[in-house]
Amino acid sequence: MHLLPTMSVLENVCLPLLLAGESAEVARAKAEEIISLVGLSDRAGHGMHQLSGGQRQRIMVARALLLRPKLIVADEPVSALDVSVQAQIINLLLDLQDRLGLSYLFVAHDLSVVKHVSDRVAVMYLGQLVEIAPTEALFDTPRHPYTEALLSAVPKPDPRARHERIILSRDVPDAANPPSGCRFHPRCSLASEICRTERPMMRQHGTEHRVACHAVEGGDA
Repeated sequence: MHLLPTMSVLENVCLPLLLAGESAEVARAKAEEIISLVGLSDRAGHGMHQLSGGQRQRIMVARALLLRPKLIVADEPVSALDVSVQAQIINLLLDLQDRLGLSYLFVAHDLSVVKHVSDRVAVMYLGQLVEIAPTEALFDTPRHPYTEALLSAVPKPDPRARHERIILSRDVPDAANPPSGCRFHPRCSLASEICRTERPMMRQHGTEHRVACHAVEGGDA
């Protein structure tokens, strides 16, 4: 549900509860509590045009918390924000996670953000999972060729640090008409005939590391 520009912050946060049949008094009390939780109690009476992008994102977080869920799906929650504001929202999410016992399914393309907020990471290519592992294991020892290429593209904060960038050949295939077999095979330097004809299944590599790749050896079904 989008934020409505003609309503105040408090009215926007109350709205989902009112639509669900909650009384105005109860909805207001719950909304005020949640608005305070995200640090915007002094903005409750403001119009949406008076808020910054980061403050609006806090209101969206408040809405997500209204019914006190245990799981929140956060789809690119900081991608449109300035870097300094991104840090504020991420810190808010992590603080709320500790205070409320939340779990997040965090969807993002910014790998530095993913590394900072995640306990486990799943990598997808053209709509299919190719690798799942604890965050440290995935960033330290990626096993799928696509994951390796992704991580090689992450800028290093030290300009003196040298690392080899993996350049993938060919363009990304059409997601509506994906390649047969492994969807990554047209761009993979390790691809063999089986990759072109048979879709790889997720296989266990170690305790918690799983990879879908014919070329990665040592996996257990």
